[in-house]
Amino acid sequence: MNEGKRNSRAGAIIVAAGASQRMHGVDKVLAPLAGKPLLAWTVEAFQLCNAIQHIVIVVNKQNLNRVKEMAAEQRWDKVTDVCLGGARRQDSVARGLEKLKDCDWVVIHDGARPCVTPQLIELGLAEAHKTGSAIAAVQVTDTIKTVGPDKLVTDTPQRSNLWTVQTPQIFRFDIIQTAYTKIQEEVTDDASIVEKMGYSVKIFMGDYENIKITNPQDLATAEWILEKRKRGS
Repeated sequence: MNEGKRNSRAGAIIVAAGASQRMHGVDKVLAPLAGKPLLAWTVEAFQLCNAIQHIVIVVNKQNLNRVKEMAAEQRWDKVTDVCLGGARRQDSVARGLEKLKDCDWVVIHDGARPCVTPQLIELGLAEAHKTGSAIAAVQVTDTIKTVGPDKLVTDTPQRSNLWTVQTPQIFRFDIIQTAYTKIQEEVTDDASIVEKMGYSVKIFMGDYENIKITNPQDLATAEWILEKRKRGS
């Protein structure tokens, strides 16, 4: 790693302010997972990552006090703030950016992706140094169809060009801060805002185990992944 990379400071925004609407009444952020709350797995990957200096956790009002208590109990010394999110995911990220200080790079990650690893975070930061922006993604393995309103197939895109986007997504601080200031329309991920500003975004290889928890079945899959890692298999 060159001198510039050693001296740059990276902060993480962990976005965990969603309403868990597809979890059948289960609050996924605090759901028990392989012996600890789901969010603890996510935060600890960043806590253990040597490349990360600061962590801001963005949560909903219901979980604010509990997550603050958890941060103190677990002695997450990199967590500098636990703050309230906004109405949309991008509003939550914007609030996290307001709390993140003294950083050259920002790593944005879904709190509901508990199987992230310090190694994946470090890989993303290394790739982001090349272009200013980099996002984790995995290649699509299924055939994808484009379908019209009448449910008739209109196109079959070339599978080799299709990637499923994950987090972490990493950006130079000034790039993501400017993008969030200028772009107000709703987007589904942080890279979309940066793309709308005309910046290049680099894809780096994510991890098929880096799943997002959206339903109770995903919890069972994540449990299997994390228990397997505990066994070292």
